[in-house]
Amino acid sequence: MSGRVLVDRTVATSDDMHALGIELAQLLRAGDLLVLTGPLGAGKTTLTRGIGDGLQVRGPVTSPTFVLARTHPSLVGGSPLVHVDAYRLSSALELDDLDIDFARSVVVVEWGGEMLDGVAESWLEAEIVRPTGASESATDPASDADEPRAVTVTAFGPRWES
Repeated sequence: MSGRVLVDRTVATSDDMHALGIELAQLLRAGDLLVLTGPLGAGKTTLTRGIGDGLQVRGPVTSPTFVLARTHPSLVGGSPLVHVDAYRLSSALELDDLDIDFARSVVVVEWGGEMLDGVAESWLEAEIVRPTGASESATDPASDADEPRAVTVTAFGPRWES
């Protein structure tokens, strides 16, 4: 399935990544799914933190690596944000076991690209690419936090056709 590119830009700093998240939040509503891909330290959680701020949810929005999923209720009567880290999951069945309320939430899934078949008929994919030569160090992924990233957000399915 081919998608439609909604965003294709270079994000210079972590503050800019956060601001992009706030901007994306204005497009999102209950039932929307956003899948984030990119290497360790690319800015996936920073983008999600911006989405949380834009949706005005209870925070702080932090990486749910060890709890797998964290729900952030709205502070203004809007949709909750469900932030999922699928890195340690091995299948779509394990994701399904988390009992996420996809229909009533905005769901952001880090590392979930291969596990979301059939979960939604429409979704967004945000690919974050670090520059060539950026540190790939797992011990200090923040060492180049303010190096520019290329961010491409692609929309798939009928929700995003117009």
